[in-house]
Amino acid sequence: MMQPSSMRDKSVIVTGAGGGLGRATAEALTRLDANLLLVDIDADALAETKSLLASSQLSTFTLVQDLSSQSDCYAVIDYALKQFGGIHALCNIAAVLFPANVSDFTSQQWESTLAVNLSAPFYLIQRALPALEESQGSVVNVTSCAAHLGQPYIGAYSATKAGLTQLTKSLAMEYMNRKVRFNVVAPGGMATSITHAMRNIKSPDPQLLGRMAPLRGMVEIEEVAHTVAYLATPAASSFHGAVINIDQGITLG
Repeated sequence: MMQPSSMRDKSVIVTGAGGGLGRATAEALTRLDANLLLVDIDADALAETKSLLASSQLSTFTLVQDLSSQSDCYAVIDYALKQFGGIHALCNIAAVLFPANVSDFTSQQWESTLAVNLSAPFYLIQRALPALEESQGSVVNVTSCAAHLGQPYIGAYSATKAGLTQLTKSLAMEYMNRKVRFNVVAPGGMATSITHAMRNIKSPDPQLLGRMAPLRGMVEIEEVAHTVAYLATPAASSFHGAVINIDQGITLG
């Protein structure tokens, strides 16, 4: 098993921290003594996450932000630098999913998916890079098994996750000779609000939905969170440009 190193006196940004994988990652990083900036659009959910970490004596800040624009993303990084003075890891977990038949998909849903799932990680990374290079830090981008498969009803989501995977690889190559690491964790289906959203598809083809079901069952959120946290730590110094699939083998075909 991968053993993460301590993150004591190090600061980490976790987006999508209001629940699901983001919350589980925040909990995993707290166990490693990291100082955290937790970001989410849902103020109540974010407050709940912070309350779960209340017993910790670490510095934990929250920021309600929707990450829908460049200025919003830059504000996250500026706030982290103001609070911590530096950034050691950026975990891009926030995402949106609007399952639908392509004929029913709205332009607003398309633009929102692009903005949150692909543009936001880019702008967050762009703004954070000077601080991450100074700290010899890490970027962990969470994508999905949908980045590697043709899956019905989630074309926009799949496209953004594939794009984020390739963006990560490109940045890893660009920074090959510099001290910042870029990696991807690509989970399969987990018991999160994103997975539950699949129930909203209008008149889906049961045969097609069946092709999306992993034969070995759902992925454990905590296992994915452990991997994201590990990649954020100095213990993962040899991981650069990696795409780690945690998907119960669904991408095997």
